[in-house]
Amino acid sequence: MKIPYTKTTLGKNKKIALVAHDNKKSDLIEWAKFNKTLLAHHIIYATGTTGGLLEKELGIEILKLQSGPLGGDQQIGSKIVEGDIDFLIFFWDPLEPVPHDPDVKALLRMAVVWNIPMACNRASADFLISSPLMDEEYDRLVPDYDTYRNRLIEANA
Repeated sequence: MKIPYTKTTLGKNKKIALVAHDNKKSDLIEWAKFNKTLLAHHIIYATGTTGGLLEKELGIEILKLQSGPLGGDQQIGSKIVEGDIDFLIFFWDPLEPVPHDPDVKALLRMAVVWNIPMACNRASADFLISSPLMDEEYDRLVPDYDTYRNRLIEANA
């Protein structure tokens, strides 16, 4: 079934989620400090521990959610679904097993399902944050899942 799209205009000030696994927190903080001027006029969300560290280092308000293992990744995913997050930067560690790995995969999946720009490492974050689209309005195509939601389920399926 082909899913149609609708347009959602993202404002000049994006709602950005910053997330990092423990082994990547210092990388994210270093990246955020380097990009502080670019980040400062956007609305920044972060999972608990990462958010506290970022707020301390950057001196800007961070909307902090729960720590990732306590549900923060799921909260970010929920905010993506609700349209409250425009952009995800998640420095994750593919070599370190984490107890909340299913939550991490669900978060990454929600970003793809809802067509949210996403960076999972410093190089991709650098390319995205420096895009001219970051500081202007952008018409993002959002899948219109009404057909999917309203589909008839065959009794024998």
